[in-house]
Amino acid sequence: MDNERITSANINAGELRSEVNLRPQHLDDYIGQQGVKQNLKIFIEAAKMRGEPLDHVLFYGPPGLGKTTLAGIIANELGVDIKITSGPAIERAGDLAAILTNLNDNDVLFIDEIHRLNRSVEEVLYSAMEDYALDIIIGKGPSARSIRLDLAKFTLIGATTRAGSLSAPLRDRFGVLGKFEMYTSDELKEILSRTARILGVEIDEQSLNEMAKRSRGTPRVANRMLKRIRDFSQVKGNGIIDIDITREGLTALGVDGLGLERLDREILTTIIERFNGGPVGIDTIAASIGEERVTIEDVNEPYLIQAGLLYRTPKGRMVSQAGYRHLGIDYAGDDEDSEERQVTF
Repeated sequence: MDNERITSANINAGELRSEVNLRPQHLDDYIGQQGVKQNLKIFIEAAKMRGEPLDHVLFYGPPGLGKTTLAGIIANELGVDIKITSGPAIERAGDLAAILTNLNDNDVLFIDEIHRLNRSVEEVLYSAMEDYALDIIIGKGPSARSIRLDLAKFTLIGATTRAGSLSAPLRDRFGVLGKFEMYTSDELKEILSRTARILGVEIDEQSLNEMAKRSRGTPRVANRMLKRIRDFSQVKGNGIIDIDITREGLTALGVDGLGLERLDREILTTIIERFNGGPVGIDTIAASIGEERVTIEDVNEPYLIQAGLLYRTPKGRMVSQAGYRHLGIDYAGDDEDSEERQVTF
């Protein structure tokens, strides 16, 4: 269900090839995340000057903000190869050993969703990151023996949407940490303009503003939205994206003025109509709308909170006055009740 949502920040298999073609290849072409980008410029240049591998890097933040793209750019800037995998794909220590022993000096290994590594695999990774060596046990019982394999000096780049789920020993082995923030409308407009040029699409300024405003601060959502509106412009228009075709397309896709889709609005409406605006627990909300708790927590809730439509309090979730106003429902509560609405993280 999540893959069908236009505002989902997760990527599906069908989008992967087209997204790769849109990704910038150099730091100067990468838009947004200025703090992370500026620091990386210095660290990369210093590593090149010393002829050493870049220190291990951890990127964390919501999905769709460009962590994988920036990992590829780091490899390009260093002039080395990159191997891309994910935490769930590395099931056994032997899988990790096969990957690591095929790396050359200064190469980059990118592990997406690194918080989902098996604990046994993670423990093997410790010595690889610190000592560039693998300790492998051969055999079982009294005849078991340990051997050490030397590895090339590589750079591990890990990406996670849940930094708090990483174990402390793994997190402490990363020398460079980069927190990814949601994009501003101006940054998203710049990204949309670049994508439109690559796709050969003509688009007006109003449409850029409208899509940027509804993209939930996420470049992946913005690019997906542009591609879908391009379809509307070709079939129902003259191939040029103007504000009328943009609004018609976004309405047909169920994306409102703040970037909310049906499930987002259903969450807010359910809390208001069934639970008097809250507070109500996340499990109760999930059961009420027939959706998985993890989907609400990872996909819907972060943006609803960031947009100021939802509070997460010690007693449960509550809809804000802005949430009522967005849905066109009269607000009967007291928005000054700060003690009840104290946000928790």
